[in-house]
Amino acid sequence: MTGARWNLLHTGGAWALAAVCGVMFSFPVLNTVLTSLKTAADISSAPPKWVFTPTFEHYANVFYAAGYRFSQFLANSILISLACSALLVVVCLPAAYSIVRFGIGRARLLPAAVSLRLLPPVTFAVPFFIVYSASGLLDTRTGLVLVNLLGNVPLGLLIFVSFIQELPQELEESAFLDGASAVQTLWHIVFPLAYPGIGAVAILTFIWTWNEFLFALMLTINKATTVTVGASLFVTAWGVLWGDVAAAISVAVVPTLLFSIFVQRYLVRGITLGAVR
Repeated sequence: MTGARWNLLHTGGAWALAAVCGVMFSFPVLNTVLTSLKTAADISSAPPKWVFTPTFEHYANVFYAAGYRFSQFLANSILISLACSALLVVVCLPAAYSIVRFGIGRARLLPAAVSLRLLPPVTFAVPFFIVYSASGLLDTRTGLVLVNLLGNVPLGLLIFVSFIQELPQELEESAFLDGASAVQTLWHIVFPLAYPGIGAVAILTFIWTWNEFLFALMLTINKATTVTVGASLFVTAWGVLWGDVAAAISVAVVPTLLFSIFVQRYLVRGITLGAVR
């Protein structure tokens, strides 16, 4: 086999594999969207119907059915996810800078934070519920922001530490020689250079917070219910409203998809830059 044929076969095989993987990963999302557009009879039909007359009744149920405040759930998730992403950057970037440049907490803080991230979330569910019940944070957006912030601190520290280690230290040394303080250097030198890392941390935190279910279920009752818990409300004692569940999930995917598209150029660069030595 000649080199040209081998390259053609190799390229064709790579594209075929990519196409198969794309179909496999896209099928659940596509099936969910199709289910949301089917009537209840079409959803329960056997074999499944792939050609049908679309309906938007399930989307109407999601937003307008009595007892379901899905618009509020959606707003809660957006506010909580954005607030958590912003606060995580504010907390973790200075902390990572202190760890890398001044060695503060390098021996204990970073390993301890990573160790906490390895524990299953259910380990903290009951303690958080007890503390929140006593402090008045139960069923509040602030409470969910705090719990998701604490859960994502290890991820933010790891990414920012790896990223700052790759930044040229000469720029910071020049700023120090010109009389800049550590805070001024962080704000005027490190922060602008850390945009890719900030984008990576922001998008990963947003997606994690948006998809979080356990704490959103245990620490909310009514006011701060998020979209993940709201979608589960369509699972009733009389059965699962599959069309409404699919419509709720389809709507819930849109904000994370838009946010990911907006900052995707920072994601790969922010994650991989610190991995190259």
